[in-house]
Amino acid sequence: MKIDLKAKPFYLEDEDIKWVEDTLAGLSLDEKIGQVFVDMLWNNNEEEIKERINKYGMGGFRYSNMSADKLYEQNMTIQNTSKIPALIAANIEAGGDGGIGGGTHIGYHVTIGATQDKENAYKLGYYGCKEAAAIGCNWTYAPIVDINKNWRNCVVSSRCFSSDADVVLEMSKEYLRGANDAGLACCMKHFPGDGLDERDQHIVTTNNMMSCEEWDNEFGKVYKGMIDAGVESVMIGHIRLPEYSRKLKPGIKDNEIMPATIAPELLQGLLREQLGFNGLILTDATHMVGLTSMIRREDMIPTTIASGCDMILYYRDKDEDVEAMKKGLENGILTHERLDEAVTRVLAFKAMLKLHKKKESNTLMPPKENLSVIGCEKHLEVAKDVADKAITLVKNTKNQLPITPETHKRIMLYTVDSTGFASKVSMAGTGSLQDKVKNELEAQGFEVEVFDPNTSLNGKQLLAMTPIKDFVDKFDAVMLFVNVQGFSQSNVRRITWAMPMGPDIPWYVTELPTVCVSVNNPFHLIDVPMVPTYINAYTDNENTIHQVIQKIMGKSEFKGVSSVDAFCDSWDTRL
Repeated sequence: MKIDLKAKPFYLEDEDIKWVEDTLAGLSLDEKIGQVFVDMLWNNNEEEIKERINKYGMGGFRYSNMSADKLYEQNMTIQNTSKIPALIAANIEAGGDGGIGGGTHIGYHVTIGATQDKENAYKLGYYGCKEAAAIGCNWTYAPIVDINKNWRNCVVSSRCFSSDADVVLEMSKEYLRGANDAGLACCMKHFPGDGLDERDQHIVTTNNMMSCEEWDNEFGKVYKGMIDAGVESVMIGHIRLPEYSRKLKPGIKDNEIMPATIAPELLQGLLREQLGFNGLILTDATHMVGLTSMIRREDMIPTTIASGCDMILYYRDKDEDVEAMKKGLENGILTHERLDEAVTRVLAFKAMLKLHKKKESNTLMPPKENLSVIGCEKHLEVAKDVADKAITLVKNTKNQLPITPETHKRIMLYTVDSTGFASKVSMAGTGSLQDKVKNELEAQGFEVEVFDPNTSLNGKQLLAMTPIKDFVDKFDAVMLFVNVQGFSQSNVRRITWAMPMGPDIPWYVTELPTVCVSVNNPFHLIDVPMVPTYINAYTDNENTIHQVIQKIMGKSEFKGVSSVDAFCDSWDTRL
């Protein structure tokens, strides 16, 4: 397949093309193989990084978050050691905290969607990527262009702008513009589209079961719109698109329908030819079971490139994976021509970012004083404004708000996390959710008692020890804060209570005013439909907790509007 290096998204000049061609011509087979891999770093020291690069010459890197100083030095080592300047990527999905420890959390995609303002999508891309650029990052694995069509989906619940394709496209284009203005290339994900199957492709191969016409009008519209807008790369999900595989490959059997990562009809027929994408295609992480359960790794490594991917996210065993690529070339799974084409796109991507020229001028790494933008006051103000505009009052059917220290001074506080009771881990801050909420309520003048289960007793015993009259006499209102987070371990993201029939389960909604706040998953109303007042806060940092309490007290208005179906397609959640 011919690559037009002068066309979108590369727009290379003749001298850039010459660099790509000359560089490709000078690479050994091992060096070509190295260029199509993105390596994952986990707090590796300088010598380990140098040894890896000198042996494998990988084309790109992802890393685990550390302090800005450590990441700056790590990325300096990468670029100083690499023969060909390296792509350095991070998941800037919610702000600078996706790329640097201490970075500014601006808001998850669903948070931005709730503000109903595409300018905030631009700010997410610009300010988040500006912080990442300060430590030498040049590639963001965002925006997420998935569409939440099923509230049970456990991957994109907070990682999508909307359930509406037009909103997703509008927000994604603004993120792209912001990231580009900050100097980073984008990678939209996860083609051919997540948000329907309720399962998680980290642990099972999932399906997008739309008809071709439905897909064209939803995901196809978003992908084509982003391609037209100039998005530079696409990450491929381990997701099957059966109806398009059947259309583009007539006669294909069900057991031959593969996830897009290894489905040439989807990568070449749909993405390249039908949608006209000329940029870089990379796999999602290749250790995810959505892919590994479909094909032996030895065959998978060359098959991903043969099918149409240009880069592979992450080695497992480096020597095994390199050998797998060579075996694939020997046994005909992969041709040298296709490998050269993939490497050409990798080099063109780097030339598009002017990395070859920056290497010549010794400017691959920005000045170290740029680190001052990370977590700076201006960025924190942007984050505060986004939270203010996003926090959503989903229902208030009994008009229980406002709740203030003057009207409801004595608060019974319950906090629930993924594992049951009392979260001790914060998503976007430090400290437990319980402590942050309690401290904020007390700072506002409330008296707070925290539910503390006696594990030596069962739920029924605990309930029996608290007569309802005593409970109603002791408290004026109940607040329930819920933080269920994480994916890749389970196919569900639902509330798990501390114990069966326990006192924390909302038996109390008929006795006292009750407010439930979800600080992560926007779909928890399905688990607590009985609560009369439900709020989606979208994240649990101190600023957001403060603003939620201000809004509960009536000192600030609720401005957010759900961009997804917070009522979970159920009539009783609206009561």
